[in-house]
Amino acid sequence: MLLDILKCHGSSNDFLLIDELTTDLSFSETERSELALSLCKRDGELGADGILFVMKSHAADARMRVFNSDGTEASMCGNGLRCVARFVYEKLNLEQMVIETMKANLAAAKTADIYEGIPTFSVEISPISFKASDLPLSIDKDTLRNEILPSLSETIAFTALAVPNPHAIALVDWSEIDSNLQEELASQVNGPNDLFPDGVNMSFVKQLKDGEIFVRTYERGVGFTNACGTAMSASSLVTCELGLNQLETPISVYNNGGKVQCVVHNNLSKTWIDLIGNGSYIYQASVDINKDSSYHVIEKQPYTNEITKYAEFQQHAQDYLKSIR
Repeated sequence: MLLDILKCHGSSNDFLLIDELTTDLSFSETERSELALSLCKRDGELGADGILFVMKSHAADARMRVFNSDGTEASMCGNGLRCVARFVYEKLNLEQMVIETMKANLAAAKTADIYEGIPTFSVEISPISFKASDLPLSIDKDTLRNEILPSLSETIAFTALAVPNPHAIALVDWSEIDSNLQEELASQVNGPNDLFPDGVNMSFVKQLKDGEIFVRTYERGVGFTNACGTAMSASSLVTCELGLNQLETPISVYNNGGKVQCVVHNNLSKTWIDLIGNGSYIYQASVDINKDSSYHVIEKQPYTNEITKYAEFQQHAQDYLKSIR
């Protein structure tokens, strides 16, 4: 089977996008998982953190399904959603849209460039829950908010929330970020464990100054990535909960892949987050897929200008981080 694939990224969290929106393509659940396992391998010709299947929807302008590189399906992906928003914007000529995801139909929109020449989109991150049962997290209380889990760490306090995929957020110093502690703890709760039976995305967060944070995330089903959109959103919310940042005010979120902005909204009935950042293209590829999901890349057409421009933006962000450490 010949398949056209678009490689794209949000904050250097990279994906292979497959178009089921404007084509007649369709895959079984097994095929989706097998494609992710095969195409996303880093030692292969493509390699990615996951696959974005962009599909037709009866409830929204388009539907997104996300399969991680280990073949599991993710309930949400903020960085991937921005890439899907750009794809829908270009294919359907919609500056504002609604995209169906596993847990909710989410608003997305084309917005002002976060950096000159960087295609930028705002996407809604919701629903949000602090209930331990919604992650799930097995503890003898309803929520975990900036508290120690002794069976995990005697020194690091975590906040647990679902956005809607599960996150464990800890405010730390650079010394913890530079150590192996995060990998040790994240590996513990993403293997067989009594706390997070389905695993969890774990983020270490450093407050830089008012309205600025740094986030590094170990993603469930992937490992360390350059950035995780839902993690950056959840981290922004947690810093507002702790009084470090403000609701309804843009928060600049730096990561190893660049920078995004988050705005945390709250009213009596709903909490949600606007995640604002790039949706960038890397290359278009024509791929020959075999029945066993092995493949051969026939042709690649790179988006050279976008690659160059994002590298400039990423370097700008990294230079800023170096200047304040």
